[in-house]
This record gives sequence, C-alpha cells and structure tokens, in this order.
Amino acid sequence: MLFRSAKNTGWCLFGCALGDLGTIAGFQNFYHPHPIPKDLWTMVWVLAMTAGICTSVLLETIILWKQVGPKEAFRTALGMSMVSMLLMEAAMNLADYGMMGAPAITLTVLPFTLGAGFLAAWPYNYWRLKKHGKCCHGT
Repeated sequence: MLFRSAKNTGWCLFGCALGDLGTIAGFQNFYHPHPIPKDLWTMVWVLAMTAGICTSVLLETIILWKQVGPKEAFRTALGMSMVSMLLMEAAMNLADYGMMGAPAITLTVLPFTLGAGFLAAWPYNYWRLKKHGKCCHGT
C-alpha cells in the first residue's frame, strides 16, 4: 500500500509539475534577463497552480480513459485527487517562494520544490488508499 500510494503520488506530481513549473518557466523566460515584476508574483503563482491542477487532471483522465471511459475518467480525476493536487501545488509554490523569494525555477531548487509537493500529498494519498482502496488514480 505504501508503494502504491507513492506511485500514484508520483503520477500526480508529474502532472502538477508539468503545468506549474511550465507556467513559472514561461513567465521567467518572457521577462528574461530581468526577474518577474513583484506586482505579478501572486498572479504567476495562481496561474501556475491552476495550470498544474489542470495538467494533472488531464493526465489522470488520459490514464483512466481506457479503464472506465472518458466521462468516468474525468469525474474520477477531478474528485479523487483534488485535495492531493491542492496540497501538492501549495507545497511546491511555498518551497519555491521560501528558497527563491519569487516565482522562479532553477535546477538547484527543482528537487526541493518537487520533493515538497510529493511529501505534502503522499500522506493524504496513503490515507485515502488505506481507507477507501482508492487514491489519485482510482486504483
């Protein structure tokens, strides 16, 4: 059960990280070589969290599509993982802020950001799997 919840959390992390870090990297590259203006930080983090959640839901829907069909896959992706994704996104962005002081991604910070997201969501996913027999991916 521990391995299974870790595997499911890893898939959630992959989806969340694609959208979240992609958004921050996009803003970072757009404003390069200058930092993202301070008055846009909150907007960047909100957009990053939204993109991360949307990407994760999309990925989970694709993973479940053949098993349960498109409608049920989407419903499961939205319902089963929302708490996990919110915990993950908040932890990733708090770690980013704590280490960088701004919405910025570097290779040095990336392992800590991803690690924070994983560790924030894993206990919830483990509990959900243990209690309901379901976790992120409904398996």
